[in-house]
Amino acid sequence: MTGAFLVQEGLLIHGRPIILSGNGEAGWVSRLTVKNLFALSNAANKTMTLTLPDNRQFSVIFERSNGVPVEAKQVLSFAYPEDGDQYLLTLRLMTLTS
Repeated sequence: MTGAFLVQEGLLIHGRPIILSGNGEAGWVSRLTVKNLFALSNAANKTMTLTLPDNRQFSVIFERSNGVPVEAKQVLSFAYPEDGDQYLLTLRLMTLTS
């Protein structure tokens, strides 16, 4: 051990983070969908298939290492939201090996 700085680089194929967010302009979902996603995110070792609009598919899990995997914020604030009310959604996922 010399204390020299070592760098190792390589192509990251799996374990890549995928963050899906509409940034306020899109990605609105119902409160019922948010509740279902929260329940799904609590299931341990849940592997899912993510299909993007260009038909690429990824095996993913919820990414929990940087905080909560599902974030939702009301589009219009209501004191007593109903299941049909709209929320802005952010999903944090991580790719797995195929």
